[in-house]
Amino acid sequence: MSISIRLSRGGAKKRPYYRIVVANSRSPRDGKYLEQIGTYNPLLAKDSADRVKLIEDRARYWLGVGAQPTDRVARFLDAAGIKERAARVNPKKGEPGEKAKERAEERAAKIAEAEEAARAAEEEARAAAAAPAEEAAAEEAPAAEEAAAEEQAEG
Repeated sequence: MSISIRLSRGGAKKRPYYRIVVANSRSPRDGKYLEQIGTYNPLLAKDSADRVKLIEDRARYWLGVGAQPTDRVARFLDAAGIKERAARVNPKKGEPGEKAKERAEERAAKIAEAEEAARAAEEEARAAAAAPAEEAAAEEAPAAEEAAAEEQAEG
């Protein structure tokens, strides 16, 4: 018979309340248990002392006899300083999924295209502003040449 230390759910609908119990691992979640060694009320604030209550000496006894805590209960035991829990590292946890990456790439491509179009429009506007000035300078130059040619013809 394998023994586990786990949560047994109680409370009303949408108002959970858990007992931390020692039970046969094959018994149902909320079924028969060997001993209740604490409570957990997730509705209370995280820094509240009443959120997790444990009977430490009974928890140590059951761990000593070979009871296996579930992951959530192992976290409570670690926080209480009863049993060390090795920190798990999942480097891909914060990484977005494939579809999200594809959407981000498409969004980046659209932004780049919009920036290029804005730059091109800006350059065209500059060229259009510079073109009349060049044309005016080009028109003045032949007029000056014609005036010089007329002076030479008269002279």
